Amino acid sequence: MEKVVIITGPSGAGKNTIADHILEVFPKLHYSVSATTRQPREGEKEGIDYYFISVEAFKEKIKKDEFIEWEEVYTDKYYGTLKSEVNRIWANNCSVLFVVDVVGAQDLKRHFQEKALSIFVMPPSLEVLKNRILGRGSEPMDSLEERLRRAKIEMKLADQFDTILVNDHLEEAYKTAEAILNDFLGQ
Repeated sequence: MEKVVIITGPSGAGKNTIADHILEVFPKLHYSVSATTRQPREGEKEGIDYYFISVEAFKEKIKKDEFIEWEEVYTDKYYGTLKSEVNRIWANNCSVLFVVDVVGAQDLKRHFQEKALSIFVMPPSLEVLKNRILGRGSEPMDSLEERLRRAKIEMKLADQFDTILVNDHLEEAYKTAEAILNDFLGQ
């Protein structure tokens, strides 16, 4: 069955950590690799974490209608979901997992409608979120302030998604995510 799971929330909320866990638990769920124009972080790999492409190449793919959704999240920092990724996963009789920003998640939910389950990962507080982002050690201070400003706006949109998963205690968040996905995927 062609289903998609969308995980979203502010940067630093734990989206990728939770996604990594559920990918281990649900073998028929496969991660959709997004395209981005940002530079790779340490340890990120091409084609596994993202497809890292130039701004010019990204804009060319927009013109060719190769994206289901895309957004300029920060100045010249584009992110998008390639149609070819979803088709590749569905061709293998698997469901798709998206880990995307809030606007991308809204677009995906509108696109896939009843085929999609959208989960908003909520940090317990802005202070915890700030500490998580600082703990990465990969964000300059001006970027941190922009991410926190954006997080405040995104957190106000949480109720637009199918479910809100508060990531306060990671093991509890894992169990809750597993229960939600068991219901949706019928596993």
